[in-house]
This record gives sequence, structure tokens and C-alpha cells, in this order.
Amino acid sequence: MDAVRLRRVNRRLAQGLGGRLADLYVDSRETSPREAYRRPSRRRFLNRLAFDIRRPGFAMVIAETDGLVGCAVGFPIRGDGFYWPGFDGALPHSIEQLNESGSVFAITDILVRPHPQDQDVARRLQERLLTDQQATLGATLVDRADLTTLAALRSWGWLDLGEIWRPISATVLRVLVLPVGEPTAVRLEGLAHDAWTRWPG
Repeated sequence: MDAVRLRRVNRRLAQGLGGRLADLYVDSRETSPREAYRRPSRRRFLNRLAFDIRRPGFAMVIAETDGLVGCAVGFPIRGDGFYWPGFDGALPHSIEQLNESGSVFAITDILVRPHPQDQDVARRLQERLLTDQQATLGATLVDRADLTTLAALRSWGWLDLGEIWRPISATVLRVLVLPVGEPTAVRLEGLAHDAWTRWPG
């Protein structure tokens, strides 16, 4: 994994990588026998990827050695608040300001093939994606029952913001954000503590 290379992928190349990305998705999702009902679905992933590829501003970064070992996918969040409907409570003022400035980027997937250095690859992928997009804040939504993913994201520096209820899927999602650069981190200081106080996981 020392020779991991990162590169940006456009829409056309992302479509061509569909099958390999679906394999990566399945490999990166570890489920226990008690969670068999939640086993990763290639079809659902490919449907979601096809939808994301059509979004304005779609961006992808992949990690490769002699094969595909990781990817990060996302799109810029518009300043009109469409990303936040169903949010439990009011958005913190610092988040609203960043959102209105158009400098928030949603990461829909960070996938890394299991390996002792997978956390380092995940960090590099998320940093490269956000830096390429000149974002000051990353945002992502995770099913609150997906404790493995939540723990991984928190270990990579993501902060809890609260919860969003999506009635269409009848799912409660935890909202996590990742400040990019020291000024943004300072503006969000204390956010994790406040979020945990208001919305315990």
C-alpha cells in the first residue's frame, strides 16, 4: 500500500469503472452474521452511483496500486439548503454560513479495500477530494444503525452534527462534517460536544 496512487476520475471513466467499484463496495463493507439482512447490495450501490454521476459537480478520486483499492465520491452542496431537510433542530450558525457560501461538499461514499493501512488511504482520499473541490467543509450522511461506518468516520476526524429524518426511506441518518483547514476547524470548535449533548448516538 506504500505505492498507492490517487487520481481524479470524470463521469465517463466512473461509468466505465462501475463493476470494479461495485466489487470494491462489497469488499469494503464488513457485516456480521447477525446483520445478514443488511449485506451490501451491488445493485443498490450501482443505482446510487448512477444517480450521483448525474449530479451537477460530481467528483470522484480513486486510489490504485496494481488494482483499485479505494475511492471517494461526492458533489457540491448548493447554498439553498436542499441537503438539510429533515434536520433535527436548527443548523449551527457556522454551518449555515459555510453552506450559504457554497463551500460545503457532500461525500456520498468513501470505500477502501480492507488492509492494515486502509485508514491512511481513506484519509488521503477524503482530503484529496475536498482539496480538489476547494471545499472548506465536508458533509456526509450515515444510517445511525451503521456503527462500523460511524466509528471509522469519527476516527478519521469527522464530527457529529446531529440527525436527519428521511421519511421516504423511513431512515434516521447521522450528519457528520469534516472541517478543511485550521480556520474552519476553529469556527467549528465545540461542535462535536454540542451535537453529542443534543443528539446522543
